[in-house]
Amino acid sequence: MSTFIGRKRELSLLNQLVSKKSASLVVIKGRRRVGKSRLVTEFGRPYHMIALSGLPHTPGMTAQDQRDEISRQMARQLNGPYLKFDDWGDLFWHLSQQTTQGRVVILLDEISWMAQSDSTFLGKLKNSWDLYFKQNDRLILVLCSSISMWIEKNILSSTGFVGRVTLTITLQELTLAECNDFWGAQKDKISSYEKFKCLSVTGGIPNYLENIQTQLSAEENIKRLCFIKEGMLFHEFDQIFTDLFGRRSETYKKILMALVVKPQAQMQDIFDFLQIERSGVYTEYLEDLIQAGFVAKCFSWHIKTHRETPRCQYRIKDNYIRFYLKYILPNQEKIIRDAFTERSLGTLPAWDTILGLQFENLVLNNKVALHKLLHIAPDEIVYDNPYFQRKTIKIPGCQIDYLIQTRFNCLYICEIKFSRDPITLDVIQEMKQKINALNIPKNFSYRPVLIHVNGVQDGVIGSEFFSEIIDFGNLFMET
Repeated sequence: MSTFIGRKRELSLLNQLVSKKSASLVVIKGRRRVGKSRLVTEFGRPYHMIALSGLPHTPGMTAQDQRDEISRQMARQLNGPYLKFDDWGDLFWHLSQQTTQGRVVILLDEISWMAQSDSTFLGKLKNSWDLYFKQNDRLILVLCSSISMWIEKNILSSTGFVGRVTLTITLQELTLAECNDFWGAQKDKISSYEKFKCLSVTGGIPNYLENIQTQLSAEENIKRLCFIKEGMLFHEFDQIFTDLFGRRSETYKKILMALVVKPQAQMQDIFDFLQIERSGVYTEYLEDLIQAGFVAKCFSWHIKTHRETPRCQYRIKDNYIRFYLKYILPNQEKIIRDAFTERSLGTLPAWDTILGLQFENLVLNNKVALHKLLHIAPDEIVYDNPYFQRKTIKIPGCQIDYLIQTRFNCLYICEIKFSRDPITLDVIQEMKQKINALNIPKNFSYRPVLIHVNGVQDGVIGSEFFSEIIDFGNLFMET
């Protein structure tokens, strides 16, 4: 097993449960491949650990198939005989009787798969927790699922589990400082720009980062993972979406395609792209994508009154998902024919544009580290988001890459700028136009901030226009 990287905060939260004098029921949710199972395995390493995983759905699969598989896993891990159970209640009772003493960590992984063909599953799990599992006051039962909306509906919002869940963890992508460790002994030799190019495809997903070969260039890694028919990320999208969304996976893909075509889209833009009337069902589908960690909902607000506006925008926050839909999916046939073996990635259409969007994602997904570099304490922030000001008769429209408003009436107006070459003085004029358009109330201060990946020209620094000029590489450092 590869070296475990990151998750210090999550491990600390789990380790705090060890000092409790009662059993703990833990829920962990998050995107596929984000490391939920690995986190629990690392936490449970010093203890008696039992990890049971449901089977992904296939046509004709029954609840009995799920029980048989779990029973086989139990027999192997408990060094006991294989037993056939016709009821989840009997299976859970048997498991509880094997774990009555000592520090035990039980992981029910992809629990939504276990439950999918039996409407009594959750009720019997709840009863088994109340009657049997919790009798061992040193037992920790962990429920994991990649289908976050299922967890929300059936566990966290269910009256049956109210007051029973001790800890809920939503596992996000690794921070850039944690990602940096995947370059191992080479991390100080590789430029931030080189790392960024890899991260523009992988984001902070541990399973993807483990497949980066540090002796290869970013371009070679991307080709190997994405642009050959054997590549891991060439096949990944269909596997994820089939597992998560089943027969509706094509519908979810279409919603995401709308956000590829228009990266900062409002709800109506999505319906227009799909060529359908407004529908509550599709609004729910979009919420599913948010819960799954693929999409972010970005609300705007009135700076003066601190009130949210009714309109919001949506963006794909997952770098792999957007990269796949933008470049891998349209080139599937060419990739199968090995057409990219000798082709430079820089020749792909709008390559710099997609890198710019991916760069913006990485910064926004690591905004906590950015706040520290700007010396902004969390309790000082009133609102922060990509900011869009709607055009009216009196006010021009404008879009700010990232705006932070503090309770001291100060605005940090952040320009997130990707360029292959050092950024030129043109960025100052661009920022002045945005600031002039932004409706800044009286008695507010503002500080322009520039975030870059590949350097800035001396004139940009010498102008003293920006309050802060932040090198992307600084976000790789622990702060």
